[in-house]
Amino acid sequence: MAYLDVYPNPNKASAGQLPYLVEIQSDLLGALPTTVVIPLGLPGVVEHTPVLRLNPALALDGTQYILMTQELSAIIRRQLKPCLGNLASHRNEVIAALDFLFTGY
Repeated sequence: MAYLDVYPNPNKASAGQLPYLVEIQSDLLGALPTTVVIPLGLPGVVEHTPVLRLNPALALDGTQYILMTQELSAIIRRQLKPCLGNLASHRNEVIAALDFLFTGY
C-alpha cells in the first residue's frame, strides 16, 4: 500500500455514493493495522455545493470524482484491496484540501 493509492470502498452501505477510498497515511506508518482514507464520490451524489479547495475534482481512469475530505476516516488496512490506481499526480490538491480542513487556509 502506498500514499494516495485508490481502493474500492468495502462498505456496501456507502459504496454506491462513495465508490473509492484514497489512502492518505504516510508509507512510514505502513506497519500500523489501520490507515487513514478519504472517500471519492461521484459529482452527482454530493449533497452540497463542493467547496473547491476542500472538495477538489480528481480524475481516475478518465472519470471525475470529488474528494470528500471532510469525511476522512480510519479503516483496517487489510480491508483495502485491490489497489486500482494512484493519485500522486493530484498530491498538491489533496494536501491543500487537508490543510484547508484542519487550518481553514
